[in-house]
Amino acid sequence: MPGEFNNTMFTPHTKQDEQEMLDVIGVSSVKELLNKIPADLLYPNYNLPAALTEQNLTAHMHALAAKNKPLKNFIGAGMYRHFIPAAVPALSGRGEFLTAYTPYQAEASQGTLQTIYEFQSCMCALFDMDVATASHYDGATALAEAVLACVRVTGRNEVLIPAALHPHYKEVLKTYLRHAKDVQLTEVKFAAQGTLDANDLTEKLSDKTACFVLSQPNFLGALEDAQKVSALVHKQGALLVAQVNPLSLGLLQTPGSYEADFAVAEGQPLGNPVSFGGPGLGIMTAKKAYMRQLPGRIVGVAKDKNGQRAFVLTLQAREQHIRREKAASNICSNEAICALNAVIYLTLLGPQGLKEVAELNVERAHELAEKLSAVKGFSLKFTAPFFNEFVVTCPTNAQTVADKLAQKNIGAGYALGNSFPGMENDLLVCATELNTPQDMAAYVSALKEI
Repeated sequence: MPGEFNNTMFTPHTKQDEQEMLDVIGVSSVKELLNKIPADLLYPNYNLPAALTEQNLTAHMHALAAKNKPLKNFIGAGMYRHFIPAAVPALSGRGEFLTAYTPYQAEASQGTLQTIYEFQSCMCALFDMDVATASHYDGATALAEAVLACVRVTGRNEVLIPAALHPHYKEVLKTYLRHAKDVQLTEVKFAAQGTLDANDLTEKLSDKTACFVLSQPNFLGALEDAQKVSALVHKQGALLVAQVNPLSLGLLQTPGSYEADFAVAEGQPLGNPVSFGGPGLGIMTAKKAYMRQLPGRIVGVAKDKNGQRAFVLTLQAREQHIRREKAASNICSNEAICALNAVIYLTLLGPQGLKEVAELNVERAHELAEKLSAVKGFSLKFTAPFFNEFVVTCPTNAQTVADKLAQKNIGAGYALGNSFPGMENDLLVCATELNTPQDMAAYVSALKEI
């Protein structure tokens, strides 16, 4: 209550405990202890309404929720709506998982270690890579960690990234590299078809290049010739970092198949909701040769003194455990619940189920692309193959189109002019298995109306 100090509401200290602490400090009361704080800050007037009963509060929240308008959503741009089986949140929300989040130390919890081990196993199988870490904050930070690892491994100081890399990933990379000594970040142009300009890549690759980041699909939705890019990069002795959509691996080449040295992803499409843009799930995998360059944890399997299978922390290359100057990173927290969602999702679908979901994404996206490009004044900008995103050129400013369709409860896509100067009339559109034929028909109808 404002104006009162009743610590026993929040802590188990008795009045006697409190008085003993105050006596040691040398003050008579908590109020005296805090008397240097201005009264308007110490006792702010929040003007809160009177408390509601649980029944009335529930009714109030339902009334607020009813004001939300249902949105037919075709926005992707790094976060994607997919069907999440009910078993995913039901299992990951069980008490033994949810309340055991990041126990210290993790090695004391066989349950936590096993879920991380299963996650790593799934990621190695999905990406066709040798090793995977426990998860990271999100796809952007996983990418930044992989790039830093490439700089350490090669001793080179130039990093090449595609111009069609996610703009948020670019910003995170710039932040990570800001204090990396003499490391230069250079963009490689994209060609008229929406994929990498191979000539520009060849020209910019040199014996100073630490790595190239291959975005597959790229931010514009286009699919790259990964095998060709990999050959060009490795010919110069540089490393290849693949940044992929993990759901697309149900159909597309795996990073391991085209010899990526590191492969990273945003794991949100694997059983995690969009949820206003977070939390994300950073996936990071690598060839075995670079295992000791990985930040965070790697969990392995051993045997206990009774010969039973036991999970152990095999590797911890972070500043908590080794000398700071030798740490791969000091920011590598494990997104454990999101990672567990991904494990459950992949386990429920299996390889065939993942392939079917990926196929549905391709089918829905290409169906929508055909319908939108048939509307007068609208056309597909690029000719390159795509997975579940594509760029539509509008007859006017794309943000204006998106704003008008939002009034009709349709999330039309991401206006690329916000991130790519010169593309003000271009709209990045996404379709997944959740976008029904009826949704697409409503989109096309609304587009014709405006």
